[in-house]
Amino acid sequence: MLLLTLKVFSFTGGIEKVSRILSKALQEYSIQDDQPKLALKVISLCDKSSDVDQRYCPKAHFKGFNGNKIIFSITAFLQGLQKTIIILSHINLIMIVALIKMISKNKRFILLAHGIEVWRDLKPWKISFIKKNVEIWAVSQYTANVLIEKHGFHPSQIKVLNNCIDPYFNIPESFEKPDYLKKRHQLTDEHPIILTVSRLSSFEMYKGYDTVIECIRPLLKDFPNLKYLLAGKADFAEQQRLLQLIKNQQLYHQIILLDYISDQELADYFQLADLFVMPSKKEGFGIVFIEAAACGCPVMAGNQDGSSDALLNGELGILVNPDHQKEIADSIAGFFKVKHTEDKARQLQEKCLDHFNYEVYREKVFGLLNQTKLQFQ
Repeated sequence: MLLLTLKVFSFTGGIEKVSRILSKALQEYSIQDDQPKLALKVISLCDKSSDVDQRYCPKAHFKGFNGNKIIFSITAFLQGLQKTIIILSHINLIMIVALIKMISKNKRFILLAHGIEVWRDLKPWKISFIKKNVEIWAVSQYTANVLIEKHGFHPSQIKVLNNCIDPYFNIPESFEKPDYLKKRHQLTDEHPIILTVSRLSSFEMYKGYDTVIECIRPLLKDFPNLKYLLAGKADFAEQQRLLQLIKNQQLYHQIILLDYISDQELADYFQLADLFVMPSKKEGFGIVFIEAAACGCPVMAGNQDGSSDALLNGELGILVNPDHQKEIADSIAGFFKVKHTEDKARQLQEKCLDHFNYEVYREKVFGLLNQTKLQFQ
């Protein structure tokens, strides 16, 4: 097997998390006692070889090319000629398997389909090649539906493989708010706390946190102590836009802008929050939603994208219209009017882990790999 990726270990985005977890599952698949042994190789364009985290992939099985597109492409092509199963973590790598297909016919090609990278307009040759040669593993039913309706892919070539909680994610056993974070941000139990963790990018204006900011002032009438923690690495333009929005709304004391939250503290911030809110419009799935739920933190998400998969169509949280500010504000207010107990937090955590734990994901990957090669239409 060969897994081709753009980035795996040197970046912290959703696609990179999925690639790490998939690397682990593929590694475990390749060494099963009851299966013929399959040599696994993971090749990354942008990582360095030294970036590898051996919890997910043995060092000997990983090669990074530090952004060298030419050497990466040549190596991926030559490795692909030797492998029977080639998995792409991103559609931008499709040219490599198209070249492999020209020389070697008997290959199994699999494409991971996440979200906006396959929702947008695609070149006709890519659509044609994928229809004839490539299995698709979509992270959500929403993404699968877009592929069918927008690009005309046949439903039989698409399988839904929901993302999962990272097997090394720090899942809490109790649900107290961490004292060190309350002290750091001068918070008390009298503060209702909502949280968003996201990329804060001036190029991605669909996460919905600006809409949440606009909801805060009307909410202060009933919840004067409300605090909104907005976390994520912001580019300069987005940081300035957010500061201006906060100034316009006069919310200096209600909104706390945080930088990137480390993996070591992420679960603690989910425990600190009373409600995780991200009414996004373009989530392929939204791993952050299930991470929050796994920590017992209630979740609110948009109802127009793959977030519905992550929230089990409303079983794990509140789905709202991301374009309707009043609905978002009313839903936040309605949440805070009902006490969220430790029992509710534990029930939320258990339901999330029942559906999105790593073992469930791994078995689904194994099952998909054990299926016979797809006969294309």
